[in-house]
Amino acid sequence: MTDISALDPEDRKIVTLARSARARNGVPEGAAVRDETGRTYAAGTVDLDSLKLSALRTAVAMAVASGAKSLEAAAVVTEAESVSDADRAAVRDLGGPETPVLVAGPDGEVRATVTAG
Repeated sequence: MTDISALDPEDRKIVTLARSARARNGVPEGAAVRDETGRTYAAGTVDLDSLKLSALRTAVAMAVASGAKSLEAAAVVTEAESVSDADRAAVRDLGGPETPVLVAGPDGEVRATVTAG
């Protein structure tokens, strides 16, 4: 586990944004991604009758819709132990297989860092 204060400031920022999105929206997961220009996109889980997206896939979709060409990093705040293959695939599609995905608990503590690959 990694104390959030030990993270790079830009990685700490996306974990904080993901945590805030989760809390603000009262959803199971919050996520944030950082694109190649340093812009960030934060989102929560979408759970409508006609549309269901994880927080991470929603954040990636927001980045794409805003014109991002690549991702530098992603973070998800969840009670789950890891991220799904589908979530990692969405990050990989935009950022490539080596893009880091920080997995943090609701307290913001990073439990794991995996690659999108």
